[in-house]
Amino acid sequence: MKAKLQKTLFTAAAAVLLLSGCTGNPSGTSTGAPADTGAASTAPAPQPTDSGKKIKVVATFYPMVEFSKQVAGIHADVIGLIPAGAEPHDWEPSAKDMAQVKEADIFVYNGIVEGWAEKALESAANDKRIVVEASKGIDLMEGLPEEEEEEGHDHAHADEHKDGADEKVLDPHVWLDPVLAQKEVASIEAAFEKADPANKEDYKKNADAYIAKLKQLDESFKSGLSQTKHKEFVTQHAAFGYLAKQYGLTQVPIAGLSPEQEPSPEKMADIVKFAKEKQVRTIFFETLVDPKVASTIAQEIGAKTDVLNPIEGLTADDQKNNLDYIGLMNNNLASLKKALNE
Repeated sequence: MKAKLQKTLFTAAAAVLLLSGCTGNPSGTSTGAPADTGAASTAPAPQPTDSGKKIKVVATFYPMVEFSKQVAGIHADVIGLIPAGAEPHDWEPSAKDMAQVKEADIFVYNGIVEGWAEKALESAANDKRIVVEASKGIDLMEGLPEEEEEEGHDHAHADEHKDGADEKVLDPHVWLDPVLAQKEVASIEAAFEKADPANKEDYKKNADAYIAKLKQLDESFKSGLSQTKHKEFVTQHAAFGYLAKQYGLTQVPIAGLSPEQEPSPEKMADIVKFAKEKQVRTIFFETLVDPKVASTIAQEIGAKTDVLNPIEGLTADDQKNNLDYIGLMNNNLASLKKALNE
């Protein structure tokens, strides 16, 4: 039924594009989302270039918006499609969002998270648009669907996307690994240089400066997590497999295939048993999903709960506190250090 609804959505969106001449929103703002999608950024606000023309970049959800803004500097307007506070796994584009996609000089998406992206690009065709699948070329994790996992299987397993007949499941959360985030920024930079070669040097300079910050973030994670008392952490959503692998940790997710998936009673019992055996004192939940499952397990074992942020979107508090990707990642590091040393 979901597939039928999605097909109807894209058919309707394409029809609107044709009737409207694909003019989109003259203000350059996607329906339901401000132009910056609530994305806190340390990048300077765009200013007119010498020619007075800036390229139009449409990015899907917060990390892609932030990475694109950091590369763009003053030479591009970066528009985020998915509103702040929305859960990107379940989001679908409106007809006006489709118009934004069609008009973009560059379209940036992570891949896998945005199950609608390929159909949107096909429906809103634009031969001049440059498309960046930021996770392309990265060795993505694979794993079995959760119901088929065996006890003791590496819990840093993949989720989200099944690959046809092989039933491969790929984990999209590469942006949560500061090392892989650098690769995504480099891919975005290459697209900017291709779309706007006149400002190639600025894009390179901006990307290099941000990658330097990501390298510093990586060093902080290395030093902060190398000597922790424990190496296992329990989280509500299997979003931290790449981060765990990068820093020698083991992620034990309560749910895997969807952040809102309800685990079976058997799965809950397994997690409780594991947490007791490993003396886990903190159960992590995330910001955009109901924490009731994590709270239930925490109560069962006498533990507390804390936030481990998958940084899929900014909350109102994040925006109020002017937090950006690096700030949120540093918060994650502090939470992990605390929990793994209890």
